[in-house]
Amino acid sequence: MSETTEISVETESGRVRGSVVDGVHRYLGVPYAAAPFGPNRFRPPQPVVPWSGERDCTEHGATPPQLPYGGGMEKFLGTAHVPGDEILNLAIWAPEGQAGALAPVIVWIHGGSLSRGSNALEVYDGTRFAQDGVLFVGANYRLGAEGFSVLDGAPANLGLADQIEALRWVRRNIWAFGGDPSRVTVMGESAGAITIAALLALPDAASLFDRAIMQSGPPDAKPAKTAGAVTRGMAKLLGVAPSRDAFAALSPARLLDAQRRATAGTTPITGGPAFALTLGSETVPRHPMEALTTGAGSGIPVLFGANTEEYRLWFVPTGLLTKIGWLHIVVAMAKFGISPGTVRLYRRNRPGASVGELFGALATDLLLRVPLNKLADARLAVPGAAPSFVYEFAWRSPVDGLGACHALELGFVFDNVDNAEAVAMAGPDAPRRLATDMHAAWVRFAATGDPGWPAWSAERPVKMWDGTTDAVVPAPREQERARWR
Repeated sequence: MSETTEISVETESGRVRGSVVDGVHRYLGVPYAAAPFGPNRFRPPQPVVPWSGERDCTEHGATPPQLPYGGGMEKFLGTAHVPGDEILNLAIWAPEGQAGALAPVIVWIHGGSLSRGSNALEVYDGTRFAQDGVLFVGANYRLGAEGFSVLDGAPANLGLADQIEALRWVRRNIWAFGGDPSRVTVMGESAGAITIAALLALPDAASLFDRAIMQSGPPDAKPAKTAGAVTRGMAKLLGVAPSRDAFAALSPARLLDAQRRATAGTTPITGGPAFALTLGSETVPRHPMEALTTGAGSGIPVLFGANTEEYRLWFVPTGLLTKIGWLHIVVAMAKFGISPGTVRLYRRNRPGASVGELFGALATDLLLRVPLNKLADARLAVPGAAPSFVYEFAWRSPVDGLGACHALELGFVFDNVDNAEAVAMAGPDAPRRLATDMHAAWVRFAATGDPGWPAWSAERPVKMWDGTTDAVVPAPREQERARWR
């Protein structure tokens, strides 16, 4: 049985009380900005109002308004709901101090299509990182309509502005919890990785963090007209103007209902109206890929990669795997300039694959593997650039044909394969050695900037986490990758 005691720390806004469980110091629901409702709604993050006395931070703080997953996805992806308005909060897991030495820090930016997720999800518990000497911080940020609407009279990318404020708070305060403010790694998956790419592209990225980990998310942003399609669709459904005043007059629940209807049927692979980072704003002044491939962020070490069969998370639970036909591939060929020779090569390399699997393989490479390879190549070409480390998660889940799908690596990175959400995706017999080794590589990167395999070079080394040899493979599937330009 775990032994729990209480502990407290002084922050810039006041003292917070946490708990110590099995040697790990936990501070949950620590505010880094004021509640973004009332007069603060659809405004940049505002300062926390200082408090007197001791604030109870022994339980998770409020979670951002969001919808639970549906359409079969709920079997594999959970939702946490903690009521309250103070959603801009941090969850902190800190190792016990060792002779005054400060621990490396990881700040976790969760995924969820910019519309779901929170630091209260059990699969994101940072205990194992703290037990291995890393101070782990999970950050909440505004989601969906609250964080990524494109509204007249309101700044774009408010959720991204929240992340920036959280990172600034960490720089100023994390030493009090035993963390080293000069060794901060920002780490995210899916939409979290997309937002990290945007942060990495900022001119002052080095003032926010020192290293970056991007899992299954490419540098991306959309023009305001495209990014605002969901907002306009919601406004039409609600019978209001797409403006700050009109949206601020509506409850979060009404916005969520309109959001559900406006985004019905959308997936990251097949497309549809979805929240996205908006180009041309203060937080995303240039397209992140353009900025990063021309030298932005090149002084910051980066670890990034994707899963071999990303598409299966959306195609299997929804039944899309069997519904996709050749027409979908023909349309994709026309839209993205995919040559018939490329399709023939992918088909030849996957004997027995269904049309849906072929479409998924093409989409995974188009949306993730190829952009990340381009990013690694561009960073390599910058004189004196910091190293890039590339991985591919290839272990295949036996559950429901998920294979090496999107988000499967999370239980392994967090070394939480016994967590209910991780078990739902990977099954009860997930290889523990793979979790131990992958987690240890992420810890090494946070501590030293080197995860333990060769940095990107002309040989294109990729660490293949397959659960067997976990070998470093030079230029995997190079013939296919070379088909994309």
